[in-house]
Amino acid sequence: MAAEVIIALDAMGGDHAPAMVIRGAHIALKRYPQARFMLFGDESKIRPLMARYRKLTERSTIQHTDEAISGEAKPSVALRSGRRSSMRLAIDAVADGRAHCVVSAGNTGALMAMSKFVLKTVPGIDRPAMASYFPTRRGESVMLDLGANVECDADNLVQFAVMGDVFARTVLGLVQPVVGLLNVGSEDMKGNDAVREAAQRLRSAFSPISYHGFVEGNDIADGTVDVVVTDGFTGNIALKTAEGTAKLILEFFRSAFRHSILGRIGYLFARGALLKLRGRLDPRRYNGAMFLGLQGIAVKSHGSADALSFANAIAVAIDMRKNGFLEKIRDELERLQAHAAPIAKPQSATV
Repeated sequence: MAAEVIIALDAMGGDHAPAMVIRGAHIALKRYPQARFMLFGDESKIRPLMARYRKLTERSTIQHTDEAISGEAKPSVALRSGRRSSMRLAIDAVADGRAHCVVSAGNTGALMAMSKFVLKTVPGIDRPAMASYFPTRRGESVMLDLGANVECDADNLVQFAVMGDVFARTVLGLVQPVVGLLNVGSEDMKGNDAVREAAQRLRSAFSPISYHGFVEGNDIADGTVDVVVTDGFTGNIALKTAEGTAKLILEFFRSAFRHSILGRIGYLFARGALLKLRGRLDPRRYNGAMFLGLQGIAVKSHGSADALSFANAIAVAIDMRKNGFLEKIRDELERLQAHAAPIAKPQSATV
C-alpha cells in the first residue's frame, strides 16, 4: 500500500477557483488514490461542488475561511493582512505538519512571500526560486527562476545553479547535470554584471557544478543544457513565450487542415501523429512550478489553469513528496556546499 500523501489546497486561488480546484483534485485522486486533500476556502462555495464527487468527498476535509488573496494584492500587503486567507492557512498546514505539501493557483508574489515567511528557506539559500520543466529535443530540462525574483544578483544566480543541479540529480535522475546561464549571447563579455560575475564563479576550478557557459533562447528548446539559470524577469518571459508559441503552432496546424477538403482528408491520416504532437506541446502537461529552496513543498499552478492543468500541478507535489525531495535536496546541498566555498562571492582585496 502506497503511503498516504496529504495535500493542502488553496481552494480560492486562481481565475476559475474553486470549481477548477475541485475538478482538478478529482482528476488527481484518480491517478493517486493514496492522496488526501485539505481544502481551504469558502465552505458555502466548496461544499456544493464537492457533492458531485463521492470519492473526493471521502478523501477530503474543508477548512472554512471567507478570506482570499486577490490576484492584484501586493505581496507585502498579503503577508500582513492575509493571515486568515485560504492561501496562508494552506501554507500553515504544511508548516504545522498537518499536510505534506501545498498547491495554489493564486497570486504568485503572495504565495512566494508567505511560503518563504512561514516555511523558511534551506540554510545557504537567500531566495527561493520557481522551477519547472521544459520540453526539449533531448527530453526535458529544468529552468529557474520563472518569476519569483525579478531582480537577481550574482549570489542569487549561483544559488539557483546549485538548486537546479540538485533538482536535476534528485528528480530527473541525472548523474552529472549540465548547467548554463541564460544570456543575450555566448561570448564572455555579453550580459550584465550579475550574469558575468556568476559565470566567473561557476567556471571556477573549485566549482562542484558542471558548468557549460552562457546559453541563448534557442538553446532552451535544443536541450543544450539540463539546467537553465536566469533571473525571474527573463525566465517568466521565456516561459510565457514558449507557451504562446506552442499554442500558435497547434492553431496553425488546425487552420491548415481545415482549409480544404484535401486538408481534412490529410488530417485523417495524420491524426495519430498530431495528437501525439499536441500532447507533447500541451502547456498543461508542464503546469506546476516548484519553489526550490524552501523547507517545505510548495507548488504554484498557473492562475488561468483548467482542471487538468491543476491536476498536473498536484501530481508534481505528490511526486516530490514520494521521491523524498526535501531530504535529498538537503543532503545534496550539504555535499555541494562543502566544496563550494571557492565559488562564494570574492572578497575585496586589502590594499
